[in-house]
Amino acid sequence: MRRTLPTILAASIMLTACTPAEPEATPETTTEATPEVITDGLPIDAMPAVERTVQTACPYLNTDWVADTNGQRVTGYGTDERFSTPSCVFYSYPEEPQLTVIVRDMSTTDNAIAVVDWAAPIDSTEPAEEPAGWSGGRRGGNDTSGALYAVQNGPTAVIVFTNQDQSLKAQLIAEEVIQNLGL
Repeated sequence: MRRTLPTILAASIMLTACTPAEPEATPETTTEATPEVITDGLPIDAMPAVERTVQTACPYLNTDWVADTNGQRVTGYGTDERFSTPSCVFYSYPEEPQLTVIVRDMSTTDNAIAVVDWAAPIDSTEPAEEPAGWSGGRRGGNDTSGALYAVQNGPTAVIVFTNQDQSLKAQLIAEEVIQNLGL
């Protein structure tokens, strides 16, 4: 019996079709590390860069409300759009900002906790537990720095730095941000 090329080719195709394929890589079998994903692509310790002359209104805080709550006239303000939720910076007469508000939409709860830990290290702050469901740290101002209030809930972190001494002002601003953004 003589075999021709088409017969051998057909048999080869049939055998190939019946042979199980190599298993595809699954997350369980992949050995490469997955890089950490941060929603806005900025490092955990990113601070907004806003000049006082920008004058772009904060989309979630009213400037007059900020002046009344923080206790200083607002002479300049702006937003940093690099953050997934724009960060807002308010100025008064001094060169440094009177108020900086950062809302971080992180990829994981652990990343949001890392943001809060960066802003309000546990060894130098008091616990912050307001509003309900949020947790983090707070610190009153002193001769070298102002007050802060930093909390997270799930993958979201809200950080408020103020040049005032009272962390209550920072807390009230954080609560207003959380309410206005529906977080």
